[in-house]
Amino acid sequence: MTLRFSHLAPYAIDPSHSLGRIIPEQQHSFRNCFQRDRDRIVHSTAFRRLDGKTQVFLNGQGDYYRTRLTHTIEVASISRTIARALYLNEDLAEAIALAHDLGHPPSGHEGEKTLRLLMHDHGGFDHNEQSLRVVECLEESYPQHPGLNLSYEVLEGLRKHHHQFLSPEGSNYPSPSLEAQLVDMSDEIAYYSHDLDDGMEAQLLDMAQLDELSLWRDAKQRALEEMAGRANQENTLKNKKFILRCLINHQVEELITASRNAIAARDLQSVRDVRCDPKHLICLNEIHKKKNVELRAFLFQYFYRHPSIAAANKDACDKIKILFECFTKNPKLIATPFLERIEQDGKYRVICDYIACMTDRYLNTSYEKSMTSRT
Repeated sequence: MTLRFSHLAPYAIDPSHSLGRIIPEQQHSFRNCFQRDRDRIVHSTAFRRLDGKTQVFLNGQGDYYRTRLTHTIEVASISRTIARALYLNEDLAEAIALAHDLGHPPSGHEGEKTLRLLMHDHGGFDHNEQSLRVVECLEESYPQHPGLNLSYEVLEGLRKHHHQFLSPEGSNYPSPSLEAQLVDMSDEIAYYSHDLDDGMEAQLLDMAQLDELSLWRDAKQRALEEMAGRANQENTLKNKKFILRCLINHQVEELITASRNAIAARDLQSVRDVRCDPKHLICLNEIHKKKNVELRAFLFQYFYRHPSIAAANKDACDKIKILFECFTKNPKLIATPFLERIEQDGKYRVICDYIACMTDRYLNTSYEKSMTSRT
């Protein structure tokens, strides 16, 4: 059965025109290829592990704080909203969003920096490339092939930081699909907006500090306008969650408006036009870009580098270093499925894979076992 998607813009990815999978598969009777990709990702082991991985606060530091899984779900939600507003493929955007952080190691970005340093002479480490490695090699869900055998378009979305993309036919092009581009922007909106929320909940940030931010002041004004006549101003301005909701909504609206304008200016007629355009067209206007730069700088100054977060991250990263050294000296200590890959992928890459797959909790457990074995 061929499913038609007449609601899609001509420059959106139609699943019936997908470039396919590395290993061809028969079409499903009622799910298109991107819906199947989404389901494969959600049912994967790597996806479940995201619940135990750090966003900013190490997993287990509090029930309120976001994990890598809740962040991923938030990105998928924002991605679907933007895709629908722009007449792009929601299923594809959701699948890319759900897979975009599968390669994140324990201890968040600090853990990534640590693995990058440890792997400097052995091929390096990047969580985006690791997400690709997870879905292409490390997941073992099917006896007929390694990985999840995802559609070309989802894999393209996971290569978001590449400057050149290679089609199955062997031709190079400079930009990924608009669905891939919007997930990248949705990730940024979700990441920085929700980190404000976690920072305030941890009492590392307060609402008075946030008044330094143009985006926060804009969101407060929008909150007042939306609640006019239904609540007094004082209560509205104290409701941080409602202001954050207005902040996210404002950013999504601005992104949709700016992206519509950018797409219209290019007069796109096909997906090929998108891929051949060197400029990413899912974007914010220049004023809003500056406001986002201000937000990022604020979070780095007052939140990400806060001594309490830095101390917890240092402890976790020290454990990663010790385990890496321990496994390098005795690779037999790593789990059997990984150990079996050493001849194919090399000792250092397999050790890196094993540590990158760990949750924060399993990292601590493995570290305690290594310390016990030394005594």
